[in-house]
Amino acid sequence: MSPTPPARRLRLGLPRRVFSQVLLMQLAIAAGVAVLATGLFLAPLSHQLDDQAMRRALAIAETTAQNPQVAHDLQNSAPTVGGPVQKEAERIRKETSAEYVVVMDVRGVRWSHTDPKQIGRTVSTDPTPALAGRKVMQIDTGTLGRSARGKVPLYDDDHRIIGAVSVGIAYDSVRAKLIDAIPGLLAYAGGALAVGALAAWLISRRVQRQTRDLAFSDIAALLAEREAMLHGIREGVVALDRHGRVRLLNDEARRLLGIGDEAVGRSLDEALGEGRTTDVLAGRVTGTDLLTVRGQRVLVANRMPTDDGGAVATLRDRTELEQLGRELDSTRGLIDALRAQDHEHANRMHTLLGLLELEMYDDAVEFVGEVVGDHRATAEQVTEKIQDPLIAALLVGKATVAAERGVALWVSDRTRLPDRLVDPRGLVTVVGNLVDNALDAVAATPHARVEVELRAEGRTAVLRVRDTGPGIPADQRDLIFTEGWSTKQPPAHGKRGIGLSLVRRLAERQGGRATVGEAPGGGAEFTVVLPEALAEPDLASADPTPADPGTADPGTTDLESAELQPSLTAALETSEEESR
Repeated sequence: MSPTPPARRLRLGLPRRVFSQVLLMQLAIAAGVAVLATGLFLAPLSHQLDDQAMRRALAIAETTAQNPQVAHDLQNSAPTVGGPVQKEAERIRKETSAEYVVVMDVRGVRWSHTDPKQIGRTVSTDPTPALAGRKVMQIDTGTLGRSARGKVPLYDDDHRIIGAVSVGIAYDSVRAKLIDAIPGLLAYAGGALAVGALAAWLISRRVQRQTRDLAFSDIAALLAEREAMLHGIREGVVALDRHGRVRLLNDEARRLLGIGDEAVGRSLDEALGEGRTTDVLAGRVTGTDLLTVRGQRVLVANRMPTDDGGAVATLRDRTELEQLGRELDSTRGLIDALRAQDHEHANRMHTLLGLLELEMYDDAVEFVGEVVGDHRATAEQVTEKIQDPLIAALLVGKATVAAERGVALWVSDRTRLPDRLVDPRGLVTVVGNLVDNALDAVAATPHARVEVELRAEGRTAVLRVRDTGPGIPADQRDLIFTEGWSTKQPPAHGKRGIGLSLVRRLAERQGGRATVGEAPGGGAEFTVVLPEALAEPDLASADPTPADPGTADPGTTDLESAELQPSLTAALETSEEESR
């Protein structure tokens, strides 16, 4: 035989769901208000009914006392059942529906009464106040039971008190009126309670939809988990309301955007200012994994609308990844340059070996001199005009890469740049991006040529990079500086559309500008103006005098070493151009 399952214990208490708790509390409040209102109405109603009954009794008594026939009959007859006073009092009682009309003399002896047996007897209640000339209203108990009473003095023609008139209204009729009023009052209270219950149900249903039918404990747990999650994840989270105001920021979003708690409650335009980051977060730029630049950081943003008309945006920091990607691109370019030099060097060594084997010694010496002179001329052409070692090494390396790609890279005769740069690595970023962009533009075109002009005008550095490529259409000259805009396939390490944006941002941060136009011979011409880019001559820490080219070692070793070390160092800070 299977054991009898234990009986389930009935658990009493509040329901767990928010919907049920809100409904129960609102019903309790509505019922309590209805009961309280009914009680507050009934309490004064009973008093008002008593007061009305006493005033009615007093009015009947006053009317009776003002009848001169009653005073005359009281003075000229005896207190008998068939006397004139009894007849007049009974007439008045029947016409007014009073319980009794008693006429008494100054001794308190009744001359009239509803019960004829009481005529000639003293009244059961104290007649002194009325016989003293005062009007009396009271709820009292007499021979006929509890009643609402009114007593007034009775005067003769000379205005002397000769007795009193007492009129009673049965208290049962007063109670009956009160009881009769209760059903109607309860009906009104019930109707109000029904309306309140319906409103409570509707409100509770709305709360149920908004809280997803969760319990209060579940909501509290979700809130705690949300706080822990938002401040623990390594992605920035920005929550916006339906009006575009910032509703929530986690710690990572504050760090990436460079804002604090003062942004909460403000619009994105007020908190972040104008720019692509604001447009992406506000939804004015649509798409997934949108690239944007905030300060020195490259961010990837995604935006998801919410049911209440707001949105939640997430931000990921791609700065380190972009730096690694640009470093990889720079390293690949350097490797290509070294590979080209290695091929060229091998070909020249083979040529030199052949000349020596043919015993053409004079031709071999001449050939070696020409090779050394070409390498020296390339390095000297740059270092004579550009005295900053980082910029010079970058351009020598780019010239080698350009030669391998069939592009002539020239340094303009107008180029003059002393070794007084305040931020040489920043200028390396600008030059590297623009030169690479130009090499990509002219690749595989006939007579490809890129010209670099870099000169100092006081403390201002002016950079121009011209190419013989197809140029930039006029309607796209502003778009090319937008983050994420590109016409080329993305590299393996990420997305394009960062380089030119960084160039313009770097220029604007220094109070300058970056523009693009049409080169004199066709193609594109990028111009970057950097005010305050050079230090004063007496504050320059580096020796601006170029090295004597005559002291350089013959061969290609000097050229390779001048290119390799500065370029690798500068690559960590260089923003390679990834978009046109």
